[in-house]
Amino acid sequence: MNIQNAPGQQTIPRGHQNHNPVVALLLSLVPGLGQLYNRRWIKGFAFLIIGLSLIIALTLPVIHGVAGLIDLGDTPEKDDSRSLLVQGILSVIIGVIFLGLYAINLSDAFKDAKKRQQGTRTPSVRQAFRDSWEHGFPYFVVVPNFIMMALIVIFPLLFMISLAFTNYNLYNSPPAHLLDWVGFANFKALFTEAVWSKSLLSVLSWTVVWTLVATTLQITLAFFLAVLINDNRVKFKRVIRTVLILPWAVPSFMTVLVFTAMFNDTFGAINRDIFSHFGLSIPWLSDPLWARIAIIGIQVWLGFPYVFTLITGVLQSISKDWYEAADVDGGSRWKKFRFITMPHVLYATAPLLIMQYSFNFNNFNLIFLFNKGGPPVSGQNSGATDILISWVYSLTFNENNYKMAAAISIIMGIVVAAFAFYQFRKTRSFREEDMY
Repeated sequence: MNIQNAPGQQTIPRGHQNHNPVVALLLSLVPGLGQLYNRRWIKGFAFLIIGLSLIIALTLPVIHGVAGLIDLGDTPEKDDSRSLLVQGILSVIIGVIFLGLYAINLSDAFKDAKKRQQGTRTPSVRQAFRDSWEHGFPYFVVVPNFIMMALIVIFPLLFMISLAFTNYNLYNSPPAHLLDWVGFANFKALFTEAVWSKSLLSVLSWTVVWTLVATTLQITLAFFLAVLINDNRVKFKRVIRTVLILPWAVPSFMTVLVFTAMFNDTFGAINRDIFSHFGLSIPWLSDPLWARIAIIGIQVWLGFPYVFTLITGVLQSISKDWYEAADVDGGSRWKKFRFITMPHVLYATAPLLIMQYSFNFNNFNLIFLFNKGGPPVSGQNSGATDILISWVYSLTFNENNYKMAAAISIIMGIVVAAFAFYQFRKTRSFREEDMY
């Protein structure tokens, strides 16, 4: 029997009108029962079988893993806090995914019941599959990748963050010892204890100086050479450009090792064959100032060919009509460079030039291969040329001070994320398509 509504409204069957979405929501506390209440038989039995299987299979392991994450073990040499930490984090990730699927089950049952109450017909099996494929295809593709990302990317990140709140170091290493949660003690030590605060300030300031100076110099040199060689009066452009690109063609680690030998204080070619004629012997590897100057010089050598190639390509794409029009208006070389060359180059290469700064901020290879962050500095547990990433490496693999390395990594990640977020906000990366 149907109930007639006001003119223009849909006729709602009596059974559908009495259908209660709240009842469907409460029944779906047991996965699948709400769907069965909505007469979605295949979906209901699928939810019921899969949901009960997951509950039976995962409930106890997840609870056990979370419990181990909380106490990190009770008996030394029997309980390995690292394993418990790994199992606990995986349990939390699996638990969050499980709760998400459970929430989808509740929402699905409630929405289906709401539609049925409003008189919407229950779709056939074929129509249900067709609707799921048409409207849910993006989710079928994204969800497996998201789960994989959670296990491959998010899990190591959570593990590193967790170590920053423990007392894991060389002298308190599992399984001989148990780890304990220490809260923000490691972060407090970074800013209050003299050795750590001095080291952090020194490394952070040098990282900023290194990033700005080395990157700016390599971009400036590349810009100057590209503009100079692009001049019509310069002959053999192809040969000169090929020679300038050669440093980019050689593997960087080989170049760094060669420069390390050349800058050696005793037998290096720079001191022996060049400065020896002036009675000089510069301590490139043993003096902090000269070591930093050498590293900046090497990075300029390694980095400018890439930027030179980018800028050269942009310069060749600028129409000559612009310069001819400027000549007619009496524009000087400086004005043509300022109002034509510079804007065109920056517009085309600005994102890539910004990436050069990001790359040098974490340029571990050069720092490690040249001098392993040295020379050592009195009163610090970091070297004179250590940047944040190389300092973290040294704390992790040389000193086994995992807790402080993790704490510094978090600080470094916050700084980089803040900078990246600022850059993205200045672009259209976070805007929706309909906002353009």
